[in-house]
Amino acid sequence: MAQRKNPKTHSKKEGKTPPVESKNGKRTERGGGGGGGGGGGDAGGGSKYSMFTWFVVLALLGVWSSVAVVYFDIVDYDSVIARAKEFRMNFSEVLQGKLTAYDTDGDGDFDVEDAKVLLGLKEAEAPHVEDLPEERTETTEPVVETTNQQAAEPQGAEPTDATSSETPAEETVSVSESGPSPVDDDDEVSRSQDVESEIQAAVPLPPLVEDDFVPDDPRDSVHPYEDQADGIDTAGVLLEEPSPEESVVESGEYLTSSRVTQEAEPAVEAENQSEPAPEPEPEPQSETPRETESGPESEGSTGKQAELKEKAKKKKPKLLNKLDKTIKAEIDAAEKLRKKGKLEEALRAFDTLVLRHPQSPRARYGKAQAEDDLAEKLRSNDMLQKAINTYREAAELPDVTPDLLRAALKRRAERQQFLGRMRGSLATLERLTQIFPEDISLKNELGVAHLLLGDNKGAKKVYEEVLAVSPGNGFAKVHYGFILKSENKIAESIPYLKEGLESGEPGTDDGRFYFHLGDALQRVGDKSAYHWYELGHQHGHFASVWQRSLYNVDGLKAQPWWTPKETGYNDLVKTLERNWKTIRDEALAVMDQNTGLFIPEEENLREKGEWGQYTLWQQGKKAGSSCQGVPKTCSLLERYPEATGCKRGQIKFSVMQPGTHVWPHTGPTNCRLRMHLGLVIPKQGCRIRCTDQTREWEEGKVLIFDDSFEHEVWQDADSYRLIFIVDVWHPELTAYQRQTLSPI
Repeated sequence: MAQRKNPKTHSKKEGKTPPVESKNGKRTERGGGGGGGGGGGDAGGGSKYSMFTWFVVLALLGVWSSVAVVYFDIVDYDSVIARAKEFRMNFSEVLQGKLTAYDTDGDGDFDVEDAKVLLGLKEAEAPHVEDLPEERTETTEPVVETTNQQAAEPQGAEPTDATSSETPAEETVSVSESGPSPVDDDDEVSRSQDVESEIQAAVPLPPLVEDDFVPDDPRDSVHPYEDQADGIDTAGVLLEEPSPEESVVESGEYLTSSRVTQEAEPAVEAENQSEPAPEPEPEPQSETPRETESGPESEGSTGKQAELKEKAKKKKPKLLNKLDKTIKAEIDAAEKLRKKGKLEEALRAFDTLVLRHPQSPRARYGKAQAEDDLAEKLRSNDMLQKAINTYREAAELPDVTPDLLRAALKRRAERQQFLGRMRGSLATLERLTQIFPEDISLKNELGVAHLLLGDNKGAKKVYEEVLAVSPGNGFAKVHYGFILKSENKIAESIPYLKEGLESGEPGTDDGRFYFHLGDALQRVGDKSAYHWYELGHQHGHFASVWQRSLYNVDGLKAQPWWTPKETGYNDLVKTLERNWKTIRDEALAVMDQNTGLFIPEEENLREKGEWGQYTLWQQGKKAGSSCQGVPKTCSLLERYPEATGCKRGQIKFSVMQPGTHVWPHTGPTNCRLRMHLGLVIPKQGCRIRCTDQTREWEEGKVLIFDDSFEHEVWQDADSYRLIFIVDVWHPELTAYQRQTLSPI
């Protein structure tokens, strides 16, 4: 008979714990009640169960914590690993720095071989470049290519062994990196006077930087911050004459110069200078041959590359003296900050090094580099002047290595040029050439410094000295040829300009040299002039064979002849043509009473004859009191800012006597158009050619052409020709461009 369950009995049974089998197979009751023995059993069983439970809970917690750490990225494992590596590397560097004193084989560190020597197990041997083929393979490649590598390397990238403080490329790349930021050609200010047909500069001035970080007037030879470069004390600096193996091979990327109209080029031309591996030829300014830049083109080039690598190894500059080597790890740490763009921290680090080691040339040179870079960042002339002074201090320290001495003074001269301290730069370069008389590249740069000062005679002497010892030097040839041409020695200048350009050496591929060679050939009747103009165009120096201006704004409409409607200056043209007789009468009155005001053309543009000019506006400003002689003419023009405000043009009268011929030539810029108003025009014999189109003037009529195209003038009449020249802004220039373009 089934037993009836009551609620009480049922609830009591549910309250009991079911029996559990232990490991020995016995069943135990784990209930809440019972006698003393039962209580003791429960206690023991409860304790065992509790420990297991906690173990499981803790294990689960550990698993979930690990999952959470990974999933929510609570710990930056990459950072931890990086710090560990950095600690290991720093510790290794510090240790190596301490043990450098025990370096017996000259490889720059303490290793097993050094230990063997110290223990007497091996004799010390002097290292030979030829005995280290594996080192040669590792180190010569970066020496040649470090400039390009660092240009492409992100600022935050860690420096490799190839860019350590002992490599030449590091020191010279910083020269270009810390230079002024490139600016557009149109932001360069020229102080030279523009004439109707500009003879182009042979070489450009250092680029101008906007805002408050601007070079001072090159004519200011004295500056409150300037210290005398010729006061550099080199006593005790050079303990011995540097051997050819130790000398730094400078790049041929020279700064170039001239005394006439100049404008910055987007290169960095002047500031992007480096010290790559040398050519097989002895000329030290030559850069690495094209084979190493473009890769081997034949099987024979492999052997040549190996030879170049070996020479590059021999030419590796030495920037650290004995003291510097003991603090190399600290120098490297400060240099790493500079390379990463942490310039303030780098400067503080180098300052600390200089205070602790005042006789360390490398620490002071690093400080100068940091100040140099910071000057660019802050656009501060004062900071740049500090860098210039610190470069001098580094060069004056005793026991400075010849390579660091050269790098410091060379950079000092460049930065002096940038600030317009041309005489200080010249003195620095003269000192350099005295210390390193065999370095042709320094001689070439000294010649450029003379040109920047307008001292063609001094430059000529320097280049004659260079060509006497290195007759094939292309850089010296093109500059010497330019100087001869400026002296009107046209025929003599041609072979120097031609051979210099044909050499293809760094610093020779400049539009001014193509310009002057072509111009010289035209003057002697040699039609090969247009071959050189074509080459200049192919090299990107000229817009076309016909349009050879050098200071241009890209994208402007280019055509030799214009109509008034095309220019958009119809009102100005109509005003000139309606009032041409008034303008003519005032000009004739000035001619009759003040013939001295018509200044002869002195730009060497005439083959023969007489050509005079009377200027009213120059570079957007009135030319003295000239308007007092022609008040009505000036009053008419003041209503037209496109003419009077044209900072790259002129407004002037031009009188040309019979028998005059003006050589084919081009103006300096494509930013202007030129209007010719005929005032007194003989019936026959006066004509002007622009490109391949020839036209004649008419009295009371305006001709408009773009004088950046080649043009030529003949005056074969029986009486004088008088015209009024009005330059206007190119109509496609914006208002902002007209306001900000530099004067020419």
